[in-house]
Amino acid sequence: MNGWDRRLQRQAFGWMALSSLLLFGPSGITQAAEPSGLRMLEEIQTELINLAERVKPAVVNISPLSASTTKPGEGPRERGGPNNPGTGSGVIVDKEGIVVTNNHVVGDAKEVEVRLSDRSKFVGQIIGRDPDTDIAIVKITPSAGLPTVPFGDSSKVRVGQWVIAVGNPFALDRTVTLGVVSGLERDAVRLSRYEAFIQTDASINPGNSGGPLFNIKGEVIGINTAIINYAQGIGFAIPSNMVQQVVTQLRAHGKVVRGWLGVGIQEVTAELAAKFGIKETDGILVNDVFENEPAARAGL
Repeated sequence: MNGWDRRLQRQAFGWMALSSLLLFGPSGITQAAEPSGLRMLEEIQTELINLAERVKPAVVNISPLSASTTKPGEGPRERGGPNNPGTGSGVIVDKEGIVVTNNHVVGDAKEVEVRLSDRSKFVGQIIGRDPDTDIAIVKITPSAGLPTVPFGDSSKVRVGQWVIAVGNPFALDRTVTLGVVSGLERDAVRLSRYEAFIQTDASINPGNSGGPLFNIKGEVIGINTAIINYAQGIGFAIPSNMVQQVVTQLRAHGKVVRGWLGVGIQEVTAELAAKFGIKETDGILVNDVFENEPAARAGL
């Protein structure tokens, strides 16, 4: 090795040593990067703590007071196995005492016990239920103001965004779990007539049914309704926009009125488009006409 090579080697070692002093202390732990990164993590953690503290009071525990004919494993929508029917969660959405929950939580009960975060209890009246979307609303009459949370716009939800689920799994009141949106428009879960579920990996367990799924603003973007209990981290929530449409009709009429054609449909894939000789894949393919339903009676 000549003198020039040795000088280059010494310079290289010098830069390496200087970089180590700047990035690492004598203990070998990053000095420059750690404080800012740690502060960022602490700020995120604080925001999540504040979010949980803000929304938890609006989440309630619900259990029926009157007898229900729902059989274990029949009504609950924890797909793949039985659940504890007739117990679950709900969320207070306005000061008038309207609580949104799942239809399978209330079953066919006329009254339910609603327990708030301060452990006060109310007898709630079922004022509307919609089995086709698994939504029900309960009315309680408080003597003082109630904690409430707003609905968000589920059409703005994106895969990958953070969400938190709050509920009462296995009677563990107001459990908070954190995750992300794993998928949207899940419509092949075969739990409801009308499906467009938000899929999340935020932990959802029996007892979470009827509880809210929040975005990081503290807005309800879904109502947790189902899990695949033999899977890890696969839960489903009814989108808030669908919930709001159903709740509006339930409050006004006690039921939901819909148009019904009685046809089966599927998406038009590129393969189907080629088969039928069409250029576009927009629209849907009618693949079945149900016997004695309106479409069949009309001659479709």
